[in-house]
Amino acid sequence: EMKYVKPLRLLGDALKTKVSVPGRFLGLDVGDKYVGLAVSDPSNMIASPLSVLLRKKTNIDLMATDFQNLVKSFSVSGLVVGYPFGKLNNVEDVVTVNLFIEELRKTEKLKDVKYTYWDERLSSKTVELMLKPLKLHPVQEKTMLDKFAAVVILQEYLDYANRYVNTEPEE
Repeated sequence: EMKYVKPLRLLGDALKTKVSVPGRFLGLDVGDKYVGLAVSDPSNMIASPLSVLLRKKTNIDLMATDFQNLVKSFSVSGLVVGYPFGKLNNVEDVVTVNLFIEELRKTEKLKDVKYTYWDERLSSKTVELMLKPLKLHPVQEKTMLDKFAAVVILQEYLDYANRYVNTEPEE
């Protein structure tokens, strides 16, 4: 079953696994219509944009299969899911993320994949400011926003976890 772990534990577990190359992470920016995806490099230091999946509310099974394929092709050991911590005014975003993860878990297609939540409050704003000067078409801007918001979420997580994972005492 997909299992939630604390942020530092996600990288810590990946580093402890007895394999030649530790698993990589997928960063997720879960929205109403799209899920922006980013992937870490094999050393889990750098996040890169991957793609944007159309969120199929009616068929979460198809999305779970997409994730299964990504997990296989990138040797993914964990998901870093953007979470709107402290957004008291926007309950919908919290519900959107919770529902998505719950539905993904219920498919049982991501059995050994761990996940954690990472604060995403500033990710979209950061990316909006970066994209503004490019004057993109609105549709193009939206998919870029989702994809790069996932990059910001994953990169912030990687920076944090890499800074602390070797200095923290075991939980």
